[in-house]
Amino acid sequence: MIRTATPADIPVIHTLVRELAEYEKVPHEAKATQEQLHEALFGERPAAYAHVAVDDTTGDPVGFALWFLNFSTWRGVHGIYLEDLYVRPTARGAGHGKALLTELARICVERGYQRLEWSVLNWNTPSIAFYESLGARPQDEWTVYRLTDGALAELGARGTTM
Repeated sequence: MIRTATPADIPVIHTLVRELAEYEKVPHEAKATQEQLHEALFGERPAAYAHVAVDDTTGDPVGFALWFLNFSTWRGVHGIYLEDLYVRPTARGAGHGKALLTELARICVERGYQRLEWSVLNWNTPSIAFYESLGARPQDEWTVYRLTDGALAELGARGTTM
């Protein structure tokens, strides 16, 4: 049901990323190309990892998890940050999402990582209920901040001289 992604999975992962952006109501924000995904996952210095959920009967990909390592200075060890988890609507309820998260939890345990973290949109109540059913709890005391586009460019252009 779950397997490590291979370079041959790049087209389907790209498609699933676009489907996720549609689901999250921001298709215009999904700008990654297949080439960029390939470089991130399988290039000279991979920075991300992916697993694919496949239908047990057909073998067709129905979902994916894309993740990377983070690091806790407080715990002194790596963890996994789950960037994207997506299962096609027609395949939901069959255990694919749980299997993907279970595989990531298994990797954490096997490697001594002490955190598996991700973000979820506040309006996505079906996903929130699913995550909480697995024992995940929201980190309400933290607010996510992000610099992108013009604000990122402007701050970056300031350089290191003050």
